[in-house]
Amino acid sequence: MTAISPSSSRIPSLSSSQPQNPISLRLYKVLSANFDDHATREALDTLAELYAPSTSKITKGKEVKVDSERDGDAEDEDSISAGPGVKPTGVVAAASGPTIEESVAGDIAARARKNLRRDVESKLAESSRQFLKAFGEVDKQLDTLQEHIGLMRTRCDEAQMQLHETNKACKSLLDRAGSLREERQGVAVRQSIITLFLSRFTLNPEEKDAIASREVPVGPRFFAAMDKAAKIRDDCRVLMTGDEGDTKAGIDILSATATQLEQAYDKIFRHCSFEFRQMGRDASLDVDPSMREAVRRLRQRPELLTEALAYLSQTRQATLLSAFMDALTRGGPGGLPRPIELHAHDPLRYVGDMLAWVHQAIAAEREFLESLFGIRGARRMVGAVRQFGESEEEGWMGEMMDGAVKGLCGPLKVRVQQTVRSQESSITSYKIANLLGFYMFTMQRTIGKEALLSKTLEELTDLAYSLFYGAIETQGRSLLRVPLDLDDAGVSPPLVILDHAQVLREMMLVYESSLLGDEAEEELQAGFRDILDKMVDPAIEMCMTGAEEKKRQRPGWDKAVFVLNTLAYLQSVLEPFAFTVEKQDVVQGLMEGKVLQLIEEHYKDVLADAGLAEIAAACASRQPNEPLSHVTAAEPAALQRALHRFSEWLSGEGVVHSPRLSSLSVQSLHTRIHQAALERLAHAYECVCEEVKKPENKYEAAATLLGSERPFGQVRLLWQIFGLQEQTVA
Repeated sequence: MTAISPSSSRIPSLSSSQPQNPISLRLYKVLSANFDDHATREALDTLAELYAPSTSKITKGKEVKVDSERDGDAEDEDSISAGPGVKPTGVVAAASGPTIEESVAGDIAARARKNLRRDVESKLAESSRQFLKAFGEVDKQLDTLQEHIGLMRTRCDEAQMQLHETNKACKSLLDRAGSLREERQGVAVRQSIITLFLSRFTLNPEEKDAIASREVPVGPRFFAAMDKAAKIRDDCRVLMTGDEGDTKAGIDILSATATQLEQAYDKIFRHCSFEFRQMGRDASLDVDPSMREAVRRLRQRPELLTEALAYLSQTRQATLLSAFMDALTRGGPGGLPRPIELHAHDPLRYVGDMLAWVHQAIAAEREFLESLFGIRGARRMVGAVRQFGESEEEGWMGEMMDGAVKGLCGPLKVRVQQTVRSQESSITSYKIANLLGFYMFTMQRTIGKEALLSKTLEELTDLAYSLFYGAIETQGRSLLRVPLDLDDAGVSPPLVILDHAQVLREMMLVYESSLLGDEAEEELQAGFRDILDKMVDPAIEMCMTGAEEKKRQRPGWDKAVFVLNTLAYLQSVLEPFAFTVEKQDVVQGLMEGKVLQLIEEHYKDVLADAGLAEIAAACASRQPNEPLSHVTAAEPAALQRALHRFSEWLSGEGVVHSPRLSSLSVQSLHTRIHQAALERLAHAYECVCEEVKKPENKYEAAATLLGSERPFGQVRLLWQIFGLQEQTVA
């Protein structure tokens, strides 16, 4: 079609220059026709099928052709009357013989143009005959179907009649079936309610098996079944508090759940008893959540929990005792740490290592029990007193720890007693006693005062302190028996006092290091009062009695300075420690007495050295009516000599320094005593001047007599020479 279109587009240009030709016009019309239309193409396809080439009959080798000149109407009649077997091809069929193909295609087209109407009508007539034949068969089948439908209607009417009669006969049965159906629905509703009730208030077989069967371990499944049984009991009690009161179902449910819970508690008890026997053999323990939950639930049955914990206590006691003996004799794994008894030659370390091991074991036991009872929430401060009555769990743990460490008391007590009794040094005995007291105090705060270990440590502490007090009493008595060296002219504290004070200082350092810092002042002093009495009092007594005895045998020896030096040394040892205030006051009182005594002695010595002793004595001892100038010691010549000697003494070093007081170990005492003596000397000089100036004492030219020598009768000048302030005298 695409090849024809260009040629057809050029045809008008050719025809315009030439005269119109019918053939050209026909060709132009044919070539310009549009064959793309669907209806046109369908019509052409129908014609092609209708006039397709076909074979013709040949008789005796010759083709018989239909006369082409035959009239179209005659052909139409022949074609219509020919019957359904004749094809509208325009070819006459021969009686017999082979067919040959028509050789000329134009004949087919010619016949098609000539016989088209006849062939179409023939085709339509043939189709109509076929439809009529088919509809005849259909009509016969419809008649047969009509007969069957009539017969079926008859049978249905008969069945309807029978059904109606049957309904009348079965009406009572249907009513009964309806009532039964309603009853079945009610029963189904009640069954669903009962099913829900049983699921709410009874345990299913799996839950019963979890509680009663030994094959199901104690774990989440078991605890869930136990919780459901407890909830059933609570819900049942709530229902039984209604208007109906106690019902048989409620009582049965309570009885069944009570039996199941008792089985559950018995299973928990057996499980805990078995686990406690197994886990108690390990030195360090970890508690899994299921065991912690089992112990928590078993607390609802205290008698079962007590029996189960008894197994744990026995096992832990044997385990800790075995571990303690291994630590004493075998040491740790691979020999590290080394056995404790290898340090038995060092008593303080030996006792300290044993007590430290016990304390560590108690701490580990406490941590294990806290994990077992699940009370890790609240933590106390280190060193704080543990309140065992705060909760039931604290009571259980106190009993468990007491039972676990009970077996350690025997070996610990024997070894500590042997160590304490074998000590000869009082300071070592005190360190051990103080160490025992510290651990006793710690254990009382950790496991309580009623625990066996606390009582054992209290006994050991009392024994250690009694032996220590006995040792220092013996040391004090031996100190009193030590005499002072008569050949030693020195006034310093003797060596035995220095050694004794050094031991006392070490004891005070040990006591100070053991304080917690929260003690009251009275408690602080009371803890060391007995030791001070037994250590300081013998030293003071030895100083006093020894000095008295030495003074008696060596009159020239300075007893007062010796005693004051010794007391000052003891005071210097006590001063750094606040808990020795009471004893410091005692020593200070003794020192004050000795200072006053030494001031008196030094004043007399200074008064004699200054030459005013006789004149001062005369002023003090003269008769009231006797003039002072008539007393032999106070005559003008004697007074002149005394004043001259006093003037010379003022120019010497005795005013600022005393050879005797230079032996004092405390410089402040030297200054204090010397100044006090000078003050009294100034008062004595003032008294002499006043007596000399009085007319009743009958001194001629008293002012000239006093002014002839320093300080020229001027007391204020004397104060300046002594370096004292005038207000000090006042």
